Amino acid sequence: MSESVISKAEKLVISSMKANDASHDASHALRVRDLALSLAKEEGLSSSLDSMEIVELAALLHDIGDYKYVRDPSEEMITERFLEAENVEESKRQRILSIIKGMGFKEELAGNQSAEFSPEFGVVQDADRLDAIGAVGIARCFTFGGSRSRVLHDPNIHPRLDLSKGQYMNKAEQTTINHFHEKLLKLKDLMKTKAGRRRAEKRHKFVEEFLTEFYEEWDGRS
Repeated sequence: MSESVISKAEKLVISSMKANDASHDASHALRVRDLALSLAKEEGLSSSLDSMEIVELAALLHDIGDYKYVRDPSEEMITERFLEAENVEESKRQRILSIIKGMGFKEELAGNQSAEFSPEFGVVQDADRLDAIGAVGIARCFTFGGSRSRVLHDPNIHPRLDLSKGQYMNKAEQTTINHFHEKLLKLKDLMKTKAGRRRAEKRHKFVEEFLTEFYEEWDGRS
């Protein structure tokens, strides 16, 4: 796989995600790519060129065709068509697509994630989840909520703590703050790699501290 494939993938990400709000734009994909490569090195994958290429392409392309932003069903095939057009070998292409299709939080809720997973899957999924917590994760959460005209917080609307895949995908009547409890606070314990768990500790703590301050300010106690 040549370096030009990575360059073309970056351009595809930028063109395909330019209409998305800033919570799931090209910058998100580029951050996840950088995080995934960093985690991969910590996990000892850098000795394998194939592994690093799979990690980089899966991380870059993981949100193209995201169900939250699909405007036309054909968009779900963009990544697959791209890999085929670039003559990425079949085995590598299937590993990349398998990572992308299985890494979503909704798939874990549905029980679709196997207890057995590849190291490449682990670092890409962990990188995506790390970008959902910490300071950037908080900013992304409120950006997405604002794009869907959600209220910040309503004490009378309680978070749904035991979600099914269907319930998770149905965001009706939910608040932005409830998303922290329904998903973001759970991510630290769902990390697949040691490197991911180490980084998640700091980001998770930051989210907890933010929520404490948020509730104090909301209630006029701070």
